[in-house]
Amino acid sequence: MNLELLKRITHNPKQFGGRPCIRGMRFKVTDVLELLAYGMSAEQILEEHPALEADDIKACLLYATVKMDHPVLVAA
Repeated sequence: MNLELLKRITHNPKQFGGRPCIRGMRFKVTDVLELLAYGMSAEQILEEHPALEADDIKACLLYATVKMDHPVLVAA
């Protein structure tokens, strides 16, 4: 896991209620994930949002992976 990528994800309680953003910009991790989910390619996202970098998109995906990778306990 590339922990350096995760340093691109920032949290500021005064910005979007502390939701994870990219490098302190007003661009949330969920914004990138939604664009990818709607079918945009990384190249299209970068073209439409020149402030973003390829590693920002990778960081969003890695962040989501880390946050989703937790056990779910089900009562038997």
